[in-house]
Amino acid sequence: MTQHPSHDTITIELAAMANGGRALGRVDGQVVFVPYTIPGERVEARIVESRGRALFAEGITLLEASADRVYPECPHFGPGRCGRCQWQHIHYDAQLLLKQDVLADQLMRIGGLDETILERTLKPIIRSPSAWQYANSLSFTITPDGLALPSLDNDRQVVIETCLILHPDLQDVLSKVQFEPDAKVERVRLMRGTEGAPMMVLSVIDEADAPELELDFTASVNLILPDLTPVNLIGDLHVTVMVNGRPYRVTAGSAIRANYDQIGALIAAVETGLALQGGESVLDLYAGVGLFAASAAMLGAQVTAVESYPSAAADAVENTADLPVTVIHDTVENALQSSTASTPDAVIVDPPSDGLSLTAMDALGQQVRPRRIVYVSSDAATLGRDIKRLVRHGYYVEDIQPIDLSPQTYYLDSVVTLTRA
Repeated sequence: MTQHPSHDTITIELAAMANGGRALGRVDGQVVFVPYTIPGERVEARIVESRGRALFAEGITLLEASADRVYPECPHFGPGRCGRCQWQHIHYDAQLLLKQDVLADQLMRIGGLDETILERTLKPIIRSPSAWQYANSLSFTITPDGLALPSLDNDRQVVIETCLILHPDLQDVLSKVQFEPDAKVERVRLMRGTEGAPMMVLSVIDEADAPELELDFTASVNLILPDLTPVNLIGDLHVTVMVNGRPYRVTAGSAIRANYDQIGALIAAVETGLALQGGESVLDLYAGVGLFAASAAMLGAQVTAVESYPSAAADAVENTADLPVTVIHDTVENALQSSTASTPDAVIVDPPSDGLSLTAMDALGQQVRPRRIVYVSSDAATLGRDIKRLVRHGYYVEDIQPIDLSPQTYYLDSVVTLTRA
């Protein structure tokens, strides 16, 4: 096998899309990852890094283009520029097929599922109604030159003047807001509800670091301190998001999925997975502001919701006050090892992208052992890993519903239903 040193130039045909958004091919038996390309394309590329047995390259010349290639609309997209979007060069219909392929690959290679299981359980991906201007929340780094997003390799911050996946109300804020070069603000999150003014959430070390702001537009402004306490400066401390006709409070610092148009589809998939008849007990882990807890309760379940982030737990209490929901402000690991988790009929898990900890996994699979688990995933690789562990604990996969909440990126949400054998 020929070893290719850094900066070697190669010609490569891309064979598949990898989890992480880069297409891959092989040269002299080595796997090579090339960003901003599409499976089926042939490119001239330069090796820039070697990681173990894999090589990473940057494209130099596109020799044969895919029919799915389109011209990127954003001036900040491309090599050496903003990395928040990775797939603007791919037609949206093709993005959906690639996401489905990557999910299937991760579930087979990491999750250990075979093709017959996927043929039976993997449903077609649910596309986003909007491929652009769908993001109702986005975080930026503050630099002396303006608000910035990370590059593809996360090795530098790229100042952004416009963002085409951002909702127009937030694009208006992005184009107008300015901070002094010496502002002691680490990050700013722009967010909006489905009604009312947009919000800026500023992460600071100390309340005294609050910048002096003179706004020529309407917006709420809040601080987030290191202990996660939100502090109101201007306007409201929260936004309101309407989901299926029901209002949900989302306080500064609390998280909710940014594509509001797809939250209803996500809830519907969770409801299908729960298969509630009325009267069941449901444990909702990583409950956030209470979306899934409220949904299950409205279907007749008695719900215990567990959330560790302070403001999100408080939001969940507010958002489910009229429903049979008990909110526990604690970590999932603590809750699973206490009487809180005593044999519910079903468990919803919606973990961060790094998935379930081993402690949580073992407690869920060995002690709690619900009849059904509905796993809401935002990362295909950790989903595959966790499914493999749950199968070892005696569960089998009943249904997999991918839902695209993040067009122009490789990110994919999925709802997987597992039933105890």
